[in-house]
Amino acid sequence: MSHPLGPLPNHFRKEEQVLQQHGVASWEELAALSDAQLRVLSSQGGALERQLRKLRGQAQLVVELQLQPHEAALLLYAGIASSRGLAQASPQQLLTQLGRLERSLTGMAPARIDASTVRLWIQRAQQASGRSGK
Repeated sequence: MSHPLGPLPNHFRKEEQVLQQHGVASWEELAALSDAQLRVLSSQGGALERQLRKLRGQAQLVVELQLQPHEAALLLYAGIASSRGLAQASPQQLLTQLGRLERSLTGMAPARIDASTVRLWIQRAQQASGRSGK
């Protein structure tokens, strides 16, 4: 099943346009792009290669771990850029880090990510990377 790409946040507008122009329409297609392909895309249309790499990392988390795009973005901003990194994370430390990040982004709204969700993500990441539970 393909998960359509977008709409992306405003700070990825140029990258979204370049991806659309080149027929990249799903998270799966974006996750599969190589570094060389990202360089080519960044040289056409004003997209930044750094931004495209971030989006590819987000896409890989979406595809490999069946995360929602906003969940994968939150993990990236918390410093988790791959399934392997997530597989090695401490559930409590990650929950604390995500809670701080969410509060900094949304104010004092209650956190949307809870301990059971974090443990599920880590378990999926461990399965995807071939690691067993701790």
